[in-house]
Amino acid sequence: MPSIAEEILLLALDDEKGIFVYGPDIHLKIALSGAVLMELALANRLDTDLDRLFVVNPSPVGDDVLDEVLAGIAACESERPAGYWLNEIGEGAEAIRQRLIDRLVDRGILRRVEKKVFGIFETRRYPVVDDRAEGEVKRRIADVLLSDEIPDPRDVVIIGLVLACDLLETVLHTREAKKVRPRAEQIARMDLIGREVRNAINELRGSVDALASTGGTAK
Repeated sequence: MPSIAEEILLLALDDEKGIFVYGPDIHLKIALSGAVLMELALANRLDTDLDRLFVVNPSPVGDDVLDEVLAGIAACESERPAGYWLNEIGEGAEAIRQRLIDRLVDRGILRRVEKKVFGIFETRRYPVVDDRAEGEVKRRIADVLLSDEIPDPRDVVIIGLVLACDLLETVLHTREAKKVRPRAEQIARMDLIGREVRNAINELRGSVDALASTGGTAK
């Protein structure tokens, strides 16, 4: 099964064009940062309270991306809130994204297409080759949102990130997405660390959007 961050990437990808359609680039970086933290929480490596995110088990999980992030958090001399780590991980999120994309390419889920525009600028696209992984996460989340079934913890995480990152309409059509939003919000409140991560995501997005509206820039 793809990691949570890989599933978020697949949800944010335009299948035919092979480009990420999810808003400003910084938003996707924040989403990936949140996905990494949530994956570590599900692996019982991290926990949080109202003021801090902290390591409960520093042992590696066997995933190079997750283990590097976990080691960085464990090495910090003082405990920090979730928002701090979203920002910190976000600084290296482009490298994380590329590593995750490389994994998806290696597994035959995406294909890398490189070409030059005007013979100068190099561009990369990642058309979907095998849509089973993307289709599976979309069906799984749609089934939960369109029913009264109790979701498993992984789907609670995915739904929370989908809401925080405005990806609900990539899972369901617009009309259905509006209809199930209250249930999605109810599910997203089920997980404490997820709430803290989503609050931090929303705060960071608000800051980024405010900066963009005044003509500023963000990394």
